[in-house]
Amino acid sequence: MPLSRRGPRPLLLHLSLAWMKSSGSVAASLNWNSVWPDFLRAKAEPARTPQELEALLREIQRQDRALIAGIAAYRRADYIRRLREPPALWDEGESRLLDYGGAGPAVLFVPSLVNRAYILDLMEEASMLRWLAARGVHPYLLDWGWPGQIERGFSLTDYIAGRLERALAALPEPVVLAGYCMGGMLALAAALRAAAAGHGRVRALALLATPWDFHAEDSASARRVAEALPLMEGVLRFSGTLPIDALNTMFAMVDPFGIGDKYRDFAGQNKASARARRFVAMEDWLADGVPLAAPVAREALAGWYGANTAARGEWRVAGLAVDPARLSLPAFCATPARDRLVPAASARALAANLRHVTVIEPKAGHIGMVAGTHAETALWQPFKDWVLGLS
Repeated sequence: MPLSRRGPRPLLLHLSLAWMKSSGSVAASLNWNSVWPDFLRAKAEPARTPQELEALLREIQRQDRALIAGIAAYRRADYIRRLREPPALWDEGESRLLDYGGAGPAVLFVPSLVNRAYILDLMEEASMLRWLAARGVHPYLLDWGWPGQIERGFSLTDYIAGRLERALAALPEPVVLAGYCMGGMLALAAALRAAAAGHGRVRALALLATPWDFHAEDSASARRVAEALPLMEGVLRFSGTLPIDALNTMFAMVDPFGIGDKYRDFAGQNKASARARRFVAMEDWLADGVPLAAPVAREALAGWYGANTAARGEWRVAGLAVDPARLSLPAFCATPARDRLVPAASARALAANLRHVTVIEPKAGHIGMVAGTHAETALWQPFKDWVLGLS
């Protein structure tokens, strides 16, 4: 068992949320009419019989036992990721450009800055990049790496107009630029800059589970993420980054009970199954996060989440407005229908602003779409067909 397996991170937060959910269920079931003021009595839950309350308590205890059992089973799992990395074509600072080989159109994958790049190369049977390389596509992966001393001072402009553009310049041919999650926003900005420069380094753009309108579905949750940022200012100044557990805490505001639900489900799975093995690999990846450079944290969380700068046309990179309506390249948008981190409405707002776009909506979640048990049919195959169909 990996000695570093401490997930789900931060553990105390997720246990506390589960306890709050259980406590809330009990409190809501009691009859407080006799003590509440008149103007609140109408909102109180009707009294439950002793038998109903006993059944509720048994169900809460069952759910709590399942949660603990799921976490314990995950921590006991003997899975360790052992995939050998492909060669690096280029590197700068902590970043590397990994070459997955293959004969066919070149695709440069751009992951998020807050998670490890290997979600696209998770395990032997769950690697989008190796699958594509064996089927007529030549994938490259930009691994941002851990932010070192230099990267801790980076803004989004430094990452996009600097490091990403130099990675593009290191490639031997024009590419399809494919961004996943936050990486899709970086890829969009880079594609717009490439088109404005007229050098033809980007021939098409793919956006996988990429947010755009952060207020489209639940503006209150997005604003809560931004409102938590000032509380982190001391940490930002001390370390130059927003640490992993702080990031996870903020994103838990978007889906506070999601972690508990999936670990309860894992408790009932056959631990020797391919599904359970993939669950452990995904959770290891989630726990193996990357801190976010302080300037990027301020710009993305306060700007994207708080002020919704992208959807309002106010986000700029090196002075150039990031406006998807200006992009004339062929585009591909994959919007997973069960995505809790990037709601479908947020991603659809981006697709709606692209001129020449192919849209798919897989029945999958944010991670399951790229690395789940049905990822091949949900995303890999339609993405490959679109790339090979470009002329």
